[in-house]
Amino acid sequence: MDGVKALTFDVFGTVVDWRNSLIREGEALGKAKGWSVDWARFADSWRGMYQPMLSKVRGGEMPWTKLDDLHRMSLDRLLVEFGITGLTEAEIDHFNRAWHRLDPWPDSVPGLERLKKRFVLATLSNGNVALIVNMAKHGGLPWDAVLGAEVARHYKPQRECYLTTAALLGLRPEECMMVAAHNGDLDAASGCALRTAFVPRPAEHGPGQTRDVSPSKPWDVVAGDFVDLAVKLGC
Repeated sequence: MDGVKALTFDVFGTVVDWRNSLIREGEALGKAKGWSVDWARFADSWRGMYQPMLSKVRGGEMPWTKLDDLHRMSLDRLLVEFGITGLTEAEIDHFNRAWHRLDPWPDSVPGLERLKKRFVLATLSNGNVALIVNMAKHGGLPWDAVLGAEVARHYKPQRECYLTTAALLGLRPEECMMVAAHNGDLDAASGCALRTAFVPRPAEHGPGQTRDVSPSKPWDVVAGDFVDLAVKLGC
């Protein structure tokens, strides 16, 4: 681990609890409007459209489109599917930006603050820059740099996303360690020569989650949470 100079982080699910945050936002909207909506199902459906939308960009079916706009396309479809009507454009835009207001897991900020004493901390997320910056302000996330898909103009797991992030930090891929709660993300990162740290988030998808609850490969580090990761990396 002595050669590792920067930690690059997946954000959705790894650093922040997107599901409960979206449910919270939905419940607040529903209470204000007097609606009865299954907001857990709504949140899961919204996140469920994430990879299919990214695949359209990765595959060339759509031109480069930032995640905020992909989220809005998905939201517009979900409002129809769930029979939600009567929102103004400003209200829909505010709800779409719920992704900017996701809450960190309880260990995220204390763990990141410890890790930052030794390493450069950068995002390596599919979230666009404004989204990640606003999320950091909301949750107090102490990033040194906001990088990833929008800067690289490629969505994970495309190699360019990982390699561009390392290059912009002025580092070789092997000097970066990818931190993620998703085995597939780490698999793609390791294929680009990044080191790997697996931090499972077994509550990411709610009760009964079965995927990504344990490491699928012998990653360089496996930690219980970010504080444990800091301990294991000597912070």
